[in-house]
Amino acid sequence: MLLTIDENNDEIRLDLYLSELYEGISRSKIQSAIKSGKVTVNSGNKKPSYILKEGDKIEFENLVPETVLKIEPENIPLEIVWEDENMAVINKPSGMLTHPTPLETSGTLVNALLYKFGENLSDLNGEFRRGIVHRLDRNTSGLLMIAKNNKTHEYLADMIKNHNLTKKYHAMLKGDYPLDSETIEEPIARHKTQPHKMTVSPDGKPSTTILKVLERFKEATYVELTLITGRTHQIRVHTSFKKHPVYNDTLYGAGQGKIKTDEQVLQSFYLRFAKPFSPEIIELSIEPDEKLSKVLTYFKNRRV
Repeated sequence: MLLTIDENNDEIRLDLYLSELYEGISRSKIQSAIKSGKVTVNSGNKKPSYILKEGDKIEFENLVPETVLKIEPENIPLEIVWEDENMAVINKPSGMLTHPTPLETSGTLVNALLYKFGENLSDLNGEFRRGIVHRLDRNTSGLLMIAKNNKTHEYLADMIKNHNLTKKYHAMLKGDYPLDSETIEEPIARHKTQPHKMTVSPDGKPSTTILKVLERFKEATYVELTLITGRTHQIRVHTSFKKHPVYNDTLYGAGQGKIKTDEQVLQSFYLRFAKPFSPEIIELSIEPDEKLSKVLTYFKNRRV
């Protein structure tokens, strides 16, 4: 298996990264695999404490049985919002993993993509991430770009790295946000004791989110968020830091609200980007999904 470390998965110990990837396998077993040479970084052996850097290539095998590692195409319905010969934009539902992990290999977007597109998917990030250029958290829904070939993958990855696209989200925040608009500029780093989380930290990477209030309710605020950078969990970390976490985001301190959902009420609803290898600008927008609509209706009804 081959994994390439991107800017959102660096600055973490090799053993911690693999422990997070392989939920259920003890860290001591991961460390033993690294020490025995079953895991290499950039074709060389590293210590378990090696700090991963952007661009590092991790190769490993036999950490779990081969049968678990096989990724099968699955006939899972896909909502394709836009498509050409090089790429597609998918509306990923909340609750779906973007790509498999070694211990969760079915029901993901990649399984659905393999059924729909077969071999017509990029493989720069390995078999587990066929076609995947960027991702959304399991319980975040919305627009996601898919590359059908490696040349397009490189084009889209470069566009993302250089911030040459516009991504906007809708979210319900807990409480009454104090400002009508705000640019949140707080550096984000991986949490030192909980590597599955991110946190605002002075030694983190520069991160910018533009927030605009759309509607205010009792106990909640409906907002639009524009990502200038794209750090892991950026919106969730920034809004939590401002003491107004995304509604029902239990990982970042919101707790479960009176109306239950599968975690954070957050949707990637807007994309604007240059069509690969063309001057044409593509602009896409979708309506609130079932989860967001449910929460909006709840708060609108309470206001009457």
